[in-house]
This record gives sequence, C-alpha cells and structure tokens, in this order.
Amino acid sequence: MRAAAAAQLLLSLCNPACGDARSTAELPAQLEARVASEGVVRRAADLTFRYTEAPGRRSARWEDRRASIVVTPTTILIHKDAKIGLEITPRTRRDVAIEREGGRVRIRSGRGRSEELWSFMPPDGDAAGWTRDMRVVTRKATRSGDGSTGGE
Repeated sequence: MRAAAAAQLLLSLCNPACGDARSTAELPAQLEARVASEGVVRRAADLTFRYTEAPGRRSARWEDRRASIVVTPTTILIHKDAKIGLEITPRTRRDVAIEREGGRVRIRSGRGRSEELWSFMPPDGDAAGWTRDMRVVTRKATRSGDGSTGGE
C-alpha cells in the first residue's frame, strides 16, 4: 500500500516536469467538419513551433509552443485542440507571408510591433511542399483585395 502511494506521488510530481503528453490535434467537431469539407492538403500533429512576437525588433520575444497544423486550399490553421493560435483564410486582413529557410517553414502575420512569426520543421521533411501549399491560401487572400501578401 505504501509503495503504491509513493509511486502515485512520484508520478504526480513527474507529470508537470515531463510536460503534457496529450495530443494537440483534437479539433471541435464543427471545425473538424469545416476543414474536412474544404479538403485537407497537409496535416501534422504535436509539432514544436517557434512563436516570435515582433521579430527583428529589440522587444522581440519568442517561445517554443507545442501545437498542430492543418492546411486546406483555403485555410491555414495552427491550433492546440480547440484553442486557435493562428488562422489564415482568404478573409484574413493582416499581411501574411510564407517563407522557407532550409528545412524550416515560417509564417509571418501582421506588421511592425504586431507582427507574429510561427516557424516549424515539417515532420515529413518536405519544407518546399508545405511552403507551396500554404502560399496557395495566402495568394487567394491577395486576390480578394484585403492587402495580404503571399510572401516569397
């Protein structure tokens, strides 16, 4: 009995230190249905994203965030379960650019002090393919006339 209690205590202390092993890929049913109806082009779960606020400025701050990504012909969605980190659609009003640097894909959103940068390494190693497929979304935003750019 004491050994079981000690093991339980050790496990409860270890869980926060080891990080949350739960998947980040679970979307609410309505959002899952929407991306499925759009046609999922790429999807990756439980990636480490480097999130940077105000990149290139003295006030820049960054952190690694564990999240999942879904790319359809009209949506780029970075999420941790139901919590949306970044959603880009043709209706997006912020400047958006998709860049590739070696094996890393970077998504820039916003401008100046409100700019955010999300970068990740695709699990399949196809950074060129991920970049190409995400630029399809940002080019649609450019054609809709809202001022966003596809980035090159």
